[in-house]
Amino acid sequence: MANNGLIAAGTERTHKWPGLTRIRTVAGSIVECSVFLFEKRCAEKLHKPKRKETVTEILRTSVKQLERYRHPKILQVLHSIEECSETLAFATEQVYASLANVLFHQQEVTSIHGGAPLNSGVPQSPKPTHAREYKFLDIEYKYGLLQITEALSFLHYTGHQLHRNVCPASILITKKGTWKLAGLEFIERVSDIDGVEPVPCQPWTSRQSKMAQPYLDYTAPETQISSVSSILSDMFSLGMVICAIFNNGRPLIQAGNSSSAYLKQLELLEDQVKNILLPRVPVPLQEATSRLLSRDTRQRPTAQLLILIKYFSDPAVNALQFLDVITMKDPTQKTHFYRMTLKEALPYIPKKLWFQHVWPSLQQEMKSQEVQAAVLQAALFMIRECTIEEYETIVLPSFRDVFSARKSVQATVTLLEHLHIILEKTPRDDIRTEVLPMLYNAFESPIQVQSAALLAVTNVSEYLDEMAIKRIILPKTKMIYEKNQNDLKIVSNVLSCVERTLDRLDKSQIIDEVLPLLYEIRLSDPQITLRVVNIYRLMLSDKKYGLSVNLMATKVMPSLLPQTVNPSLNLEQFTILLEVLQDMLEQIDRNQRNKLKLDNLSLPSPERHRPLRHQYSSDNMHVPPFNIPNLRVEQRKTSSAEDMARKNSTGGMLGGWWFGGSPSSPDSNFLRVANAFPNRRLSDNTLMTPKIRVAPSCASSPGGTPGGGLPIRRHSSIGPQERRGSTVNLSPPTGAIGYSSVSREGSSLSVPSTYLARSMIGGSMPNTSSSVPFLLSSSMQSIRSRRPSAVFGGSQGSGLLQQLGSGMVRFTSSHQPTNGRAFSSSTVRKCPSLNITFS
Repeated sequence: MANNGLIAAGTERTHKWPGLTRIRTVAGSIVECSVFLFEKRCAEKLHKPKRKETVTEILRTSVKQLERYRHPKILQVLHSIEECSETLAFATEQVYASLANVLFHQQEVTSIHGGAPLNSGVPQSPKPTHAREYKFLDIEYKYGLLQITEALSFLHYTGHQLHRNVCPASILITKKGTWKLAGLEFIERVSDIDGVEPVPCQPWTSRQSKMAQPYLDYTAPETQISSVSSILSDMFSLGMVICAIFNNGRPLIQAGNSSSAYLKQLELLEDQVKNILLPRVPVPLQEATSRLLSRDTRQRPTAQLLILIKYFSDPAVNALQFLDVITMKDPTQKTHFYRMTLKEALPYIPKKLWFQHVWPSLQQEMKSQEVQAAVLQAALFMIRECTIEEYETIVLPSFRDVFSARKSVQATVTLLEHLHIILEKTPRDDIRTEVLPMLYNAFESPIQVQSAALLAVTNVSEYLDEMAIKRIILPKTKMIYEKNQNDLKIVSNVLSCVERTLDRLDKSQIIDEVLPLLYEIRLSDPQITLRVVNIYRLMLSDKKYGLSVNLMATKVMPSLLPQTVNPSLNLEQFTILLEVLQDMLEQIDRNQRNKLKLDNLSLPSPERHRPLRHQYSSDNMHVPPFNIPNLRVEQRKTSSAEDMARKNSTGGMLGGWWFGGSPSSPDSNFLRVANAFPNRRLSDNTLMTPKIRVAPSCASSPGGTPGGGLPIRRHSSIGPQERRGSTVNLSPPTGAIGYSSVSREGSSLSVPSTYLARSMIGGSMPNTSSSVPFLLSSSMQSIRSRRPSAVFGGSQGSGLLQQLGSGMVRFTSSHQPTNGRAFSSSTVRKCPSLNITFS
């Protein structure tokens, strides 16, 4: 409408009435608007009063047509036209600039950089200064062209009207960034049956004022040549607009209000189109643009078909389209759109359109409780992605009302669940005065809101002061738990809240309020158990939490131990539980051990993983070493058990009985003492007999003869010159018979020396004080590694073997040795004690 002298006043120009940028509607609300003003003196240069009146009448008709055809894609009139002697004005929705204003700036930029001279046919009306800073994004071109196409589709098929003046000056860009079709001064009625059928119309002529005619540069060829038009003529004009947009604002025909120049340039139009399409027009739009600019009207697509091309198939564009008609949708459709469609499309919509187009719609919808929760979903996404400056200047002013106003339960829950997003951008003063009071009040709301409030405390605990946590959060958290102990979700949120605020509480509060709360919680669910265990693990990390060993032993561990056999726990959960229990047990161990040491009590350190038999093994015996004089042990040769049994069978009745090697034995084992030692294991009774050589004493010893005495026998396991240390005590005989005593942990084992000699050798023993039987080293080594048996018990220290020794006294008193010398109890003398250790 700039060609008719009307100027979008916007917020720049003020007048006594028309210049007001806010008007009061019939409903009484105040809305922002733009005022279009026409000064009649602009037409005085026409000289003829009749022409002056013609221009004024065209303007009146234009405003009436805008009021008649109300459509989201057509400029909306908020206040009807008013006229005085000097001016004519009306108010519409808020307009930023016309497309002609923005494209004119692009032409200026191109001209500065060496472009062609400016001659676009755009009226040289004052251009808004803010239009110079306006830059279109690719999605804005797509979205804007789709809006104009939909407006033409409405006019053609619903209004049955032909626009006749589709050009950049008739397209207005609103404050939201939407493109609106205006300039209905020259509309013509078309056939209700077939709009494609041409209707007669007046071509452009120099005999009339240019202010009273459509723009020549965008006029269809059939209108100028044949004086006919149809809805396809508007589509040709739209094609020219598309080329001008992608040609830095320059139309393909620049006739300069000359019909002859128009016809000449029309002949070159096809080449012009080819030169523009490939390098500048988007590929999905090239074919449609080429067909729109065809001189053959049958090749041009209609508005309905043009909407369906792939170029306009864009989820982000469709979301913006829906926002334009959101006020005409029911709450269910709105809810689905805000919660799903818009939220998914926002990442693909440039941030410029967020605050220019999307946010104004959200502001209005947040006032409705029916869709408030869904609207907040999209709003919170925008808050998370915007800068702090954008949030404080654009979003926060509207959100202050949301914080304080009454909200639906779902909307409150949505705000609380995403409260951390809001607090990240909100200034501290507003947090304290606007946001946190809403959080504290949520604890007195329905259960859904209370659960969301617990979750919010978990997420925003760093923004809460300690006094609020102690006096408000903790008491209300306990109250919520007491009323909802069977609700797993509530209990889980309670534990999360406690865990996050634990380090802000005093030790007394933890002991008096938090720990009793943990004792009461039922640990049937694995997730609940894991949260409780995590809280205990946090308490174990620092003594400031007050978890003492007494509480661990009497309260905490008894409540956790049954969960170690809970089949619901998986391996990871069980491992975490067991680690915490072990940490508690170790703390109890350290504390009690230190306490007992202070009380002068000594407790051995527990060896958890050592078997019991090792604790009482002969490894623990510590006897000072002692070497037996004149004792040489020869190394034992390897022999079979049968050979050894056969050799020992010649030792007489006592030797055969002792070693179990009688010829009548049913098996081949040469050592069987199971009957004599019923408490010993079978493995202890299958040992090889030693071969012992006892060195002779001096010749002067009683009964000693050089080179005589016992036959020399070689021990198969000992080298010829080896000597062994011993810690085993062999006591000398104190009476008729000498006994060897083996000392072991307070008990003694006494064995008659003569008995041992005869049983091992099978012959008589020389009457000498230095003749001492030699015990098998491997046997003693075995004894040290075994558990104590009944033979070595304190009550039987001198039992069976002593009885055997006593029997030997009676036996030897009547026995005559082969060498003719008789043994008597009075001839055996006492020898020194010997300590033997076999290694």
